[in-house]
Amino acid sequence: MRIVLIHPNYHSGGAEIAGNWPPAWVAYLAGYLKHAGYTDLCFIDAMTHHLTDEQVRERLLALQPDIVGCTAITPAIYKAEALLKMAKEALPQAVTVLGGIHGTFMYPQVLKEAPWIDAIVRGEGEQVFLNLVRAVDDGRWRSEGPGVVHGIAYRQDGKVVATPAEPPIQDLDRVAPDWGVLEWNKYIYIPMGVRVAIPNFARGCPFTCSFCSQWKFWRDYRVRDPIKVVDEIETLVREHQVGFFILADEEPTIHRKKFIAFCEELIRRDLGVLWGINTRVTDILRDEALLPLFRRAGLVHVSLGTEAAAQLKLDRFHKETTVAQNKKAIALLREAGIVTEAQFIVGLENETAETLEETYQMARDWNPDMANWAMYTPWPFSDLFQELGDKVEVFDFEKYNFVTPIMKPDAMDRAELLDRVMHNYRRFFMNKAFLQYPWTKDRTRRRYLMGCLKAFAKSGFQRSFYDLGRVGYWGPQSKGKVDFGFAGERVHARPDAEAIAAADEGWVTMHGPKIAKRRREGEAIAAEALARMTEAVDGPAATP
Repeated sequence: MRIVLIHPNYHSGGAEIAGNWPPAWVAYLAGYLKHAGYTDLCFIDAMTHHLTDEQVRERLLALQPDIVGCTAITPAIYKAEALLKMAKEALPQAVTVLGGIHGTFMYPQVLKEAPWIDAIVRGEGEQVFLNLVRAVDDGRWRSEGPGVVHGIAYRQDGKVVATPAEPPIQDLDRVAPDWGVLEWNKYIYIPMGVRVAIPNFARGCPFTCSFCSQWKFWRDYRVRDPIKVVDEIETLVREHQVGFFILADEEPTIHRKKFIAFCEELIRRDLGVLWGINTRVTDILRDEALLPLFRRAGLVHVSLGTEAAAQLKLDRFHKETTVAQNKKAIALLREAGIVTEAQFIVGLENETAETLEETYQMARDWNPDMANWAMYTPWPFSDLFQELGDKVEVFDFEKYNFVTPIMKPDAMDRAELLDRVMHNYRRFFMNKAFLQYPWTKDRTRRRYLMGCLKAFAKSGFQRSFYDLGRVGYWGPQSKGKVDFGFAGERVHARPDAEAIAAADEGWVTMHGPKIAKRRREGEAIAAEALARMTEAVDGPAATP
């Protein structure tokens, strides 16, 4: 039984400006399969190697797999569909499988437009895909049909069928990754010039931000054993020479006890590796006294979902944070010696020149080390997409990439929106480049910030930043010639709201109640950690 997994060749000029990111999904999936005895597995990273479909086809013909699996986030869906079509044409007997968040919720549309896909894995993929592989291996896939596997969608007699959902894996430590499946010399983090990894600390999110669907995809919030996570990171450092990692979680700081234990174990082992996270402003405020501990553990970069300058937008996104909280969190991180990045979402229908200027002025006032203005991307399976209704006019999912203005503001056209966002970037980073980064006293912070500036400059010269080369933007003088390439041969239809709602039936998630209890318990845990910190600095308290 030979399995080939493929990462599609999709690029957009967003997060890639910092380097090539290792596709962690394949390491976790490969490790799970190999542990179950399916060791004849190959990986084709078409994205990192910029492989054409024909080059992938040649590799598949040489490998002759029984199963071809491909993943896809929303902007990569057309690439993934084309790859699996090519695989089915080249190897008619191979079972073609699609995984990832887009197919999980958009499977009615995907299977209609790509009937050559034999099955779509919905949600967390390891157990579902293993069950599928076993069904193919023992013949049940052919004799009894795909319905023997829970957690998939497929076509049968011209109709789309979804089997009952597979329960989430509660013990995530059962998912031991095979990091050796990746070519590590290809995954370099440009700001530091070292190899980069993206391990999991937890999966899921208890919050329900209206623009996001990660909480819906993972269905339940689960945290790994922090000691085993550090074991994994030590393997990455010792065996694969990884020098920087980013935790893949939506918010790794939710579970205070385990995150504190994770940091303390990193300090104890002294691996000499720096790392970064994304988290919520409220967690930074909660953990103000613990920030020095986090920094000692190697945490050097925190990206905060400040999302928007105007409180109105924050309320719309259900972020449950205030502008004042955003400013304070950034100040606390800077005081702790941690590089801060503020994320702004722009480009909704009520965006104006004035609101874009407001985000810039707030960025200057808050003074994060970095700022990112991301175009609002209305995931077609998110709550906000449905709320926006006919305000969403573009359904070319390849452009749903955080750098292409999908929404057209009422007060300006898309080219002007892009131009004003670039105006914010130019002013913000010119100030940083000449007046702040070179004069940073902390050597680690200064080296890191100058490395980030290098990454920005490199992508700018290559015209890959924000996909500027593809759309033809060269500055304010080129606004009239910008072409986002929405029009094309392919006709993109509005997603069927009823079909999406039907796809959600039986898709049970959790959020809120469990985590509230953990947060209350976290106060005592934090106090214990602070006591340990004090004892480490001052020595044990004297006994009367």
